Amino acid sequence: QVQLVESGGGLVQAGGSLRLSCAASGRTFGNYAMGWFRQAPGKEREFVAAISWSGGTIYYADSVKGRFTISRDNAKNTVSLQMNSLKPEDTAAYYCVAGQNGRTLRAGAVGDWGQGTQVTVSS
Repeated sequence: QVQLVESGGGLVQAGGSLRLSCAASGRTFGNYAMGWFRQAPGKEREFVAAISWSGGTIYYADSVKGRFTISRDNAKNTVSLQMNSLKPEDTAAYYCVAGQNGRTLRAGAVGDWGQGTQVTVSS
């Protein structure tokens, strides 16, 4: 099991930026694909982004492509999500996740979840 703790959420105006970070502990971080999901009030959780253990393969949801960037630092056991050009529809709780690979994370096969961090984008 991998323990995941998110930080960096907050309130921002539309068009602004936020950077989410996730610190991982437990099993060897470098063995896992990492990613982010989000859940808006009254909606199901949805995939946002995923990155392979090496960082060589990255997936994004169409809704965030070109605006969000996922990255990881295996030496520091962290994964980050840089969010630019934020829109009110990006408002959600964002969850850091770990899984076997990026492709299956994208499909919802998540092994471990963080507790979530709230992102609110005002119009």
